[in-house]
Amino acid sequence: MRIRPLMVKQLTIALLAIVPTVHAAPVSFNDAWHTVVTTNDGLAADRASVEQAQYMQDAAKDLYLPKVTIGANYTRLDNDIKLSPSDVFDSMPASNTAAGQALNKIIADLTQATGTDFNSLFTANISDRDVFTSSIRAIWPIFTGGRISAAQDIAEGKTDQAKYMLAMQQQAKFEDLSRFYFGVVLAKNVLQTRTEVENGLKRHYQDAVKLEQQGQIARVERLQAQAAYDKAKVERQKSLRDLEIAQVALTQLLKQTTPAMPSTGLFINNSLPPMSAFVDKTLATYPGLRILDAKRKQAGGLIDVEKGKYYPEVYVYGDYNLHDSGSLAATMAPDWAVGVGVSVPLIDNSGRSGKLSAAHSMVTQVNHLQAQAQQDLTVLVEKTYREAKQALEEYNGLASSLSLAHENTRLREKAFGQGLSTSLDVVDAELFLASIKTQRLAAAYQYVACLTRLLAISGEMNTFKNYQQHQGIEVKL
Repeated sequence: MRIRPLMVKQLTIALLAIVPTVHAAPVSFNDAWHTVVTTNDGLAADRASVEQAQYMQDAAKDLYLPKVTIGANYTRLDNDIKLSPSDVFDSMPASNTAAGQALNKIIADLTQATGTDFNSLFTANISDRDVFTSSIRAIWPIFTGGRISAAQDIAEGKTDQAKYMLAMQQQAKFEDLSRFYFGVVLAKNVLQTRTEVENGLKRHYQDAVKLEQQGQIARVERLQAQAAYDKAKVERQKSLRDLEIAQVALTQLLKQTTPAMPSTGLFINNSLPPMSAFVDKTLATYPGLRILDAKRKQAGGLIDVEKGKYYPEVYVYGDYNLHDSGSLAATMAPDWAVGVGVSVPLIDNSGRSGKLSAAHSMVTQVNHLQAQAQQDLTVLVEKTYREAKQALEEYNGLASSLSLAHENTRLREKAFGQGLSTSLDVVDAELFLASIKTQRLAAAYQYVACLTRLLAISGEMNTFKNYQQHQGIEVKL
């Protein structure tokens, strides 16, 4: 059996229309959001950043603890250290007096009379050339001018900053998911609309062929119907490709191996809470503003650190010998020692005055950035809120146009069958109906996109389900 090229083309188109949905995995918006939160690599990286900051904050708490070290030293001297009676006598203040000289003369006479070198006989070995010692040392800061608490405040501020960065990234991913998810829903509905147009123009073309054969319409009428039908097939195929592209983006975001197909449809709401509610909530909870608060806290910590460099440091220290060489010097040395030390900075080369001024400037910068951010957020919320209201008004305002388009299409098709209308009238009616449907779908998509943005920046993402399931009105073609 020979298959005609036209049949092959029609079969290919039919298969392409089926492919996006054959292996599609239906997923609700709530399930999709849970998947993004748990599997997205960007959010996982931000969570790791929070953990890192928390570990650094825990590390800063240890600054109050003493520093205890165990150490060992091996030293080789050029010679043994020895101490003779002559060295002792020579180091005495009386060595140059008459009594000292007399004492040295007596020792010399005894040495000559007995033949014994008393100086060598009574020489003591203080330390050998090879010296090995081991000890435990401890230093415990008592007062550091507030630098330890300032370092802990800075570490806490960095932890807060990491947490707010994670929250802000979650809000951004929520908006991304809404755009991709409902973008697929919009593309799917547009494809359905284009398919309906194609089917309608196909019936019209088939009717035109029959009427031409019966001599009731001119050939140009049939050609117009055929051209409109062919163009509708092209538009439907284009809508199919748009759906595939949108579906690929959503599937990649959800990290699925099969194409993701949303099960949550477009919706609208009868009304929205007042704009002031979104503005107040955003200014009170937006993570970007809280990040600036965390930066202000870090700047305050830097100020305290630089101020602390002008204060003395007080510390307690101790040392305990674990092993010595057994020499006379080691035996005479104490086994342990404790004390209190004070370090007073007189001249500092770290540029503390300039760094202190820079920290104050950082606080001023953060204050200005926060004021500007609050202004920008207010404008963003008001703009998004008005866009959502505009989308609702557009969707509701097109309801009468949709009814008119349906009725006009029905009448034009009936009139064409009776020879009272032209093919162009039917085509125009079909295209007008498709345009109204598409415009309403676009308005509904715009509303959902604006709503998710409002909920994201105001920290009310968990209320999306209420707007969609409990208060939402499903959009129907």
